[in-house]
Amino acid sequence: MQVITDLTVCAWPGERSVLTIGAYDGVHLGHLAVIEQVKSRAAELHAKSVVVTFDRHPASVVRPESAPLLLSNLDQRLELLEATGIDAVVVVSFDDAQAHETPVDFVRRVLVDALAAKAVIVGSDFHFGYMRQGNLTLLHEMGLRHDFVSEPLVLVPRQDGIDEPISSTAIRRALAGGEIETAHRLLGRLYELRGVVVTGDKRGRTIGFPTANVEVPRSMCMPADGVYAAIYTRADGTEYRSAVNIGRRPTFYTNADHSLLEAYLFDFDGDLYGEVASLKFVAFLRSERQFDGIDSLRAQLDIDIEHARKALVTHQPKR
Repeated sequence: MQVITDLTVCAWPGERSVLTIGAYDGVHLGHLAVIEQVKSRAAELHAKSVVVTFDRHPASVVRPESAPLLLSNLDQRLELLEATGIDAVVVVSFDDAQAHETPVDFVRRVLVDALAAKAVIVGSDFHFGYMRQGNLTLLHEMGLRHDFVSEPLVLVPRQDGIDEPISSTAIRRALAGGEIETAHRLLGRLYELRGVVVTGDKRGRTIGFPTANVEVPRSMCMPADGVYAAIYTRADGTEYRSAVNIGRRPTFYTNADHSLLEAYLFDFDGDLYGEVASLKFVAFLRSERQFDGIDSLRAQLDIDIEHARKALVTHQPKR
Protein backbone atom coordinates (compact mmCIF):
# COMPACT_ATOMS: atom_id res chain seq x y z
CA MET A 1 0.00 0.00 0.00
CA GLN A 2 1.28 3.44 -0.94
CA VAL A 3 1.05 6.12 1.78
CA ILE A 4 0.93 9.61 0.28
CA THR A 5 1.56 12.79 2.25
CA ASP A 6 2.99 15.02 -0.49
CA LEU A 7 0.09 16.56 -2.42
CA THR A 8 2.12 19.06 -4.40
CA VAL A 9 2.47 16.73 -7.39
CA CYS A 10 0.26 14.16 -9.07
CA ALA A 11 0.70 10.83 -7.31
CA TRP A 12 0.36 8.77 -10.51
CA PRO A 13 0.86 10.75 -13.74
CA GLY A 14 -1.17 9.31 -16.59
CA GLU A 15 -3.44 7.25 -14.30
CA ARG A 16 -6.75 8.02 -12.58
CA SER A 17 -8.15 7.12 -9.17
CA VAL A 18 -11.37 6.10 -7.44
CA LEU A 19 -11.42 7.44 -3.93
CA THR A 20 -13.38 7.96 -0.76
CA ILE A 21 -12.80 10.60 1.91
CA GLY A 22 -13.25 10.43 5.67
CA ALA A 23 -11.75 10.16 9.14
CA TYR A 24 -11.95 6.35 8.94
CA ASP A 25 -11.59 6.13 12.70
CA GLY A 26 -11.61 2.49 13.73
CA VAL A 27 -11.83 1.08 10.18
CA HIS A 28 -14.99 -0.81 11.17
CA LEU A 29 -17.23 -3.10 9.10
CA GLY A 30 -19.02 -0.11 7.56
CA HIS A 31 -15.70 1.33 6.43
CA LEU A 32 -14.60 -2.03 5.04
CA ALA A 33 -17.74 -2.19 2.89
CA VAL A 34 -17.01 1.26 1.45
CA ILE A 35 -13.43 0.25 0.69
CA GLU A 36 -14.64 -2.86 -1.13
CA GLN A 37 -16.93 -0.60 -3.17
CA VAL A 38 -13.97 1.66 -4.00
CA LYS A 39 -11.79 -1.30 -4.99
CA SER A 40 -14.52 -2.78 -7.18
CA ARG A 41 -15.18 0.51 -8.98
CA ALA A 42 -11.44 1.12 -9.42
CA ALA A 43 -11.06 -2.29 -11.04
CA GLU A 44 -13.88 -1.48 -13.48
CA LEU A 45 -12.23 1.82 -14.42
CA HIS A 46 -8.65 0.47 -14.39
CA ALA A 47 -7.83 3.11 -11.78
CA LYS A 48 -6.09 3.33 -8.42
CA SER A 49 -8.20 2.59 -5.32
CA VAL A 50 -7.64 5.28 -2.70
CA VAL A 51 -8.71 6.32 0.80
CA VAL A 52 -8.22 9.99 1.66
CA THR A 53 -7.99 10.47 5.42
CA PHE A 54 -6.44 12.90 7.91
CA ASP A 55 -3.52 12.81 10.33
CA ARG A 56 -5.94 13.73 13.15
CA HIS A 57 -9.68 13.90 13.49
CA PRO A 58 -10.82 17.19 11.88
CA ALA A 59 -13.07 17.88 14.87
CA SER A 60 -10.00 18.08 17.12
CA VAL A 61 -9.07 21.26 15.21
CA VAL A 62 -12.41 22.87 14.35
CA ARG A 63 -14.29 22.03 17.58
CA PRO A 64 -11.82 20.56 20.06
CA GLU A 65 -14.19 20.94 23.00
CA SER A 66 -16.52 18.31 21.51
CA ALA A 67 -14.15 16.21 19.40
CA PRO A 68 -14.89 12.48 19.66
CA LEU A 69 -12.52 10.11 21.40
CA LEU A 70 -10.57 8.02 18.90
CA LEU A 71 -10.97 4.31 18.21
CA SER A 72 -7.55 4.09 16.54
CA ASN A 73 -4.41 6.18 16.26
CA LEU A 74 -2.86 6.94 12.87
CA ASP A 75 -0.48 3.98 12.95
CA GLN A 76 -3.34 1.59 13.73
CA ARG A 77 -5.47 3.11 10.97
CA LEU A 78 -2.74 2.66 8.39
CA GLU A 79 -2.19 -0.97 9.46
CA LEU A 80 -5.91 -1.70 9.23
CA LEU A 81 -6.24 0.05 5.88
CA GLU A 82 -3.24 -1.80 4.45
CA ALA A 83 -4.93 -5.09 5.37
CA THR A 84 -7.88 -4.19 3.09
CA GLY A 85 -5.73 -4.34 -0.05
CA ILE A 86 -6.40 -0.70 -0.99
CA ASP A 87 -3.81 0.71 -3.42
CA ALA A 88 -3.08 3.93 -1.57
CA VAL A 89 -3.92 6.00 1.48
CA VAL A 90 -3.60 9.77 1.34
CA VAL A 91 -2.93 11.34 4.74
CA VAL A 92 -3.92 15.02 4.70
CA SER A 93 -2.37 17.12 7.44
CA PHE A 94 -5.35 18.73 9.12
CA ASP A 95 -4.26 21.95 10.79
CA ASP A 96 -5.80 25.41 11.08
CA ALA A 97 -4.80 26.29 7.51
CA GLN A 98 -6.46 23.12 6.21
CA ALA A 99 -9.58 23.90 8.22
CA HIS A 100 -9.85 27.23 6.38
CA GLU A 101 -9.33 25.85 2.87
CA THR A 102 -12.38 26.43 0.66
CA PRO A 103 -14.17 23.38 -0.76
CA VAL A 104 -13.30 24.44 -4.32
CA ASP A 105 -9.60 24.74 -3.49
CA PHE A 106 -9.65 21.36 -1.74
CA VAL A 107 -11.19 19.65 -4.75
CA ARG A 108 -8.72 21.22 -7.17
CA ARG A 109 -5.62 20.66 -5.00
CA VAL A 110 -6.32 17.16 -3.69
CA LEU A 111 -8.88 15.40 -5.87
CA VAL A 112 -7.91 16.82 -9.25
CA ASP A 113 -4.25 17.88 -9.24
CA ALA A 114 -2.80 15.35 -6.78
CA LEU A 115 -5.03 12.29 -7.25
CA ALA A 116 -6.54 12.63 -10.76
CA ALA A 117 -9.90 11.45 -9.46
CA LYS A 118 -12.23 9.62 -11.85
CA ALA A 119 -14.87 8.73 -9.25
CA VAL A 120 -15.46 9.97 -5.69
CA ILE A 121 -17.54 7.74 -3.41
CA VAL A 122 -19.02 9.53 -0.41
CA GLY A 123 -22.17 9.55 1.72
CA SER A 124 -25.24 11.66 1.05
CA ASP A 125 -24.47 13.83 4.09
CA PHE A 126 -20.84 14.42 3.08
CA HIS A 127 -19.60 17.95 3.85
CA PHE A 128 -16.07 19.31 3.50
CA GLY A 129 -13.97 22.46 3.35
CA TYR A 130 -14.17 25.63 5.38
CA MET A 131 -17.24 25.73 7.64
CA ARG A 132 -18.36 22.47 5.98
CA GLN A 133 -19.54 24.52 3.00
CA GLY A 134 -18.77 21.79 0.49
CA ASN A 135 -21.47 19.20 -0.25
CA LEU A 136 -22.55 16.70 -2.89
CA THR A 137 -24.02 19.42 -5.10
CA LEU A 138 -20.70 21.27 -5.24
CA LEU A 139 -18.83 18.00 -5.75
CA HIS A 140 -21.10 17.16 -8.70
CA GLU A 141 -20.57 20.60 -10.26
CA MET A 142 -16.80 20.36 -9.84
CA GLY A 143 -16.89 16.87 -11.34
CA LEU A 144 -18.53 18.16 -14.51
CA ARG A 145 -15.67 20.62 -14.91
CA HIS A 146 -12.85 18.23 -14.03
CA ASP A 147 -14.06 14.91 -15.46
CA PHE A 148 -14.96 12.95 -12.35
CA VAL A 149 -18.25 11.61 -11.00
CA SER A 150 -19.68 11.49 -7.49
CA GLU A 151 -21.19 8.18 -6.44
CA PRO A 152 -23.13 7.25 -3.27
CA LEU A 153 -21.52 4.89 -0.80
CA VAL A 154 -23.20 1.83 0.65
CA LEU A 155 -24.18 2.07 4.33
CA VAL A 156 -23.99 -1.20 6.26
CA PRO A 157 -26.89 -1.73 8.69
CA ARG A 158 -26.38 -3.24 12.11
CA GLN A 159 -27.44 -6.87 12.44
CA ASP A 160 -28.51 -6.76 16.10
CA GLY A 161 -31.99 -5.31 15.77
CA ILE A 162 -30.96 -1.66 16.13
CA ASP A 163 -32.13 0.44 13.20
CA GLU A 164 -28.99 2.40 12.34
CA PRO A 165 -25.90 1.89 10.19
CA ILE A 166 -22.61 0.71 11.62
CA SER A 167 -20.66 3.79 12.70
CA SER A 168 -17.79 4.93 14.87
CA THR A 169 -20.33 6.74 17.04
CA ALA A 170 -22.19 3.49 17.73
CA ILE A 171 -18.92 1.76 18.63
CA ARG A 172 -17.93 4.54 21.05
CA ARG A 173 -21.37 4.27 22.65
CA ALA A 174 -20.98 0.52 23.08
CA LEU A 175 -17.52 0.90 24.65
CA ALA A 176 -18.75 3.60 27.03
CA GLY A 177 -21.47 1.20 28.19
CA GLY A 178 -19.10 -1.70 28.74
CA GLU A 179 -20.68 -3.55 25.81
CA ILE A 180 -17.38 -4.83 24.50
CA GLU A 181 -18.96 -7.70 22.53
CA THR A 182 -21.21 -5.23 20.68
CA ALA A 183 -18.17 -3.10 19.82
CA HIS A 184 -16.43 -6.22 18.47
CA ARG A 185 -19.39 -7.10 16.24
CA LEU A 186 -19.44 -3.60 14.74
CA LEU A 187 -15.66 -3.45 14.32
CA GLY A 188 -15.35 -6.96 12.94
CA ARG A 189 -12.42 -7.60 15.30
CA LEU A 190 -11.33 -7.16 18.91
CA TYR A 191 -11.04 -3.60 20.16
CA GLU A 192 -7.41 -2.60 20.69
CA LEU A 193 -5.67 0.10 22.71
CA ARG A 194 -1.95 0.91 22.67
CA GLY A 195 0.23 2.78 25.11
CA VAL A 196 3.56 2.92 26.89
CA VAL A 197 4.17 1.03 30.14
CA VAL A 198 4.99 3.59 32.83
CA THR A 199 5.87 3.47 36.50
CA GLY A 200 2.81 3.35 38.77
CA ASP A 201 2.48 3.33 42.54
CA LYS A 202 3.55 -0.36 42.57
CA ARG A 203 0.70 -1.19 44.90
CA GLY A 204 -0.09 -4.34 42.92
CA ARG A 205 3.24 -5.87 43.90
CA THR A 206 2.47 -5.44 47.59
CA ILE A 207 -0.73 -7.50 47.30
CA GLY A 208 0.70 -10.18 45.02
CA PHE A 209 -0.65 -8.95 41.67
CA PRO A 210 2.01 -6.87 39.88
CA THR A 211 0.53 -4.98 36.96
CA ALA A 212 1.74 -3.12 33.89
CA ASN A 213 0.46 0.43 33.99
CA VAL A 214 -0.24 1.29 30.36
CA GLU A 215 -0.44 5.02 29.66
CA VAL A 216 -3.09 5.41 26.98
CA PRO A 217 -3.36 8.86 25.34
CA ARG A 218 -6.36 10.82 26.65
CA SER A 219 -7.54 11.22 23.05
CA MET A 220 -8.30 7.49 22.81
CA CYS A 221 -11.65 5.89 23.62
CA MET A 222 -11.29 3.76 26.74
CA PRO A 223 -13.89 1.09 27.46
CA ALA A 224 -16.07 1.63 30.52
CA ASP A 225 -14.41 1.33 33.92
CA GLY A 226 -14.26 -2.31 34.94
CA VAL A 227 -12.35 -5.56 34.66
CA TYR A 228 -11.71 -7.27 31.31
CA ALA A 229 -10.09 -10.37 29.88
CA ALA A 230 -7.56 -9.21 27.30
CA ILE A 231 -4.63 -10.20 25.12
CA TYR A 232 -1.47 -8.26 25.98
CA THR A 233 1.09 -7.98 23.16
CA ARG A 234 4.63 -6.78 23.73
CA ALA A 235 6.60 -4.76 21.18
CA ASP A 236 8.37 -7.93 19.97
CA GLY A 237 5.04 -9.60 19.16
CA THR A 238 4.90 -12.01 22.08
CA GLU A 239 1.45 -12.34 23.64
CA TYR A 240 0.14 -12.98 27.14
CA ARG A 241 -3.31 -13.66 28.46
CA SER A 242 -4.19 -10.95 30.96
CA ALA A 243 -6.76 -9.46 33.28
CA VAL A 244 -7.12 -5.71 32.81
CA ASN A 245 -8.57 -3.17 35.20
CA ILE A 246 -9.70 0.20 33.89
CA GLY A 247 -10.73 2.67 36.54
CA ARG A 248 -9.98 5.13 39.28
CA ARG A 249 -9.18 2.54 41.99
CA PRO A 250 -11.79 3.71 44.54
CA THR A 251 -10.46 1.31 47.20
CA PHE A 252 -7.34 3.46 47.47
CA TYR A 253 -8.27 6.86 45.99
CA THR A 254 -11.35 9.06 46.40
CA ASN A 255 -10.59 11.86 43.94
CA ALA A 256 -8.71 10.33 40.98
CA ASP A 257 -9.21 12.67 38.03
CA HIS A 258 -9.08 10.03 35.29
CA SER A 259 -9.17 6.29 34.73
CA LEU A 260 -6.00 4.22 34.48
CA LEU A 261 -5.36 0.97 32.63
CA GLU A 262 -3.52 -1.77 34.54
CA ALA A 263 -2.81 -5.22 33.10
CA TYR A 264 -1.93 -8.35 35.06
CA LEU A 265 -0.11 -10.73 32.71
CA PHE A 266 -0.56 -14.43 33.36
CA ASP A 267 2.59 -16.53 33.63
CA PHE A 268 4.95 -13.57 33.25
CA ASP A 269 7.77 -12.26 35.41
CA GLY A 270 9.88 -9.47 33.97
CA ASP A 271 10.38 -5.77 33.28
CA LEU A 272 8.01 -4.04 30.85
CA TYR A 273 8.79 -0.39 31.62
CA GLY A 274 9.15 1.83 28.59
CA GLU A 275 7.72 -0.73 26.16
CA VAL A 276 4.78 -0.05 23.88
CA ALA A 277 1.96 -2.41 24.80
CA SER A 278 -1.10 -3.48 22.85
CA LEU A 279 -4.26 -4.60 24.65
CA LYS A 280 -6.98 -6.43 22.73
CA PHE A 281 -10.11 -6.70 24.83
CA VAL A 282 -11.85 -10.06 24.72
CA ALA A 283 -14.59 -9.96 27.38
CA PHE A 284 -16.07 -7.68 30.04
CA LEU A 285 -15.94 -9.40 33.45
CA ARG A 286 -17.37 -6.93 35.97
CA SER A 287 -17.75 -3.25 36.81
CA GLU A 288 -15.22 -1.50 39.04
CA ARG A 289 -16.22 -1.19 42.68
CA GLN A 290 -14.81 -0.16 46.03
CA PHE A 291 -13.68 -2.83 48.51
CA ASP A 292 -13.53 -2.54 52.28
CA GLY A 293 -9.90 -3.62 52.50
CA ILE A 294 -6.92 -5.39 50.95
CA ASP A 295 -8.12 -8.88 51.84
CA SER A 296 -11.48 -8.52 50.10
CA LEU A 297 -9.80 -6.92 47.08
CA ARG A 298 -7.25 -9.75 46.89
CA ALA A 299 -10.02 -12.36 47.07
CA GLN A 300 -11.90 -10.66 44.22
CA LEU A 301 -8.76 -10.45 42.10
CA ASP A 302 -8.35 -14.22 42.43
CA ILE A 303 -11.89 -14.61 41.11
CA ASP A 304 -11.30 -12.09 38.31
CA ILE A 305 -8.18 -13.91 37.14
CA GLU A 306 -9.99 -17.24 37.11
CA HIS A 307 -12.83 -15.72 35.05
CA ALA A 308 -10.32 -14.13 32.68
CA ARG A 309 -8.53 -17.45 32.19
CA LYS A 310 -11.83 -19.09 31.27
CA ALA A 311 -12.69 -16.28 28.83
CA LEU A 312 -9.28 -16.67 27.19
CA VAL A 313 -9.04 -20.46 27.21
CA THR A 314 -9.32 -20.79 23.42
CA HIS A 315 -6.63 -18.18 22.68
CA GLN A 316 -3.12 -19.53 22.13
CA PRO A 317 -0.58 -16.75 22.82
CA LYS A 318 2.19 -16.18 20.29
CA ARG A 319 5.60 -16.73 21.82
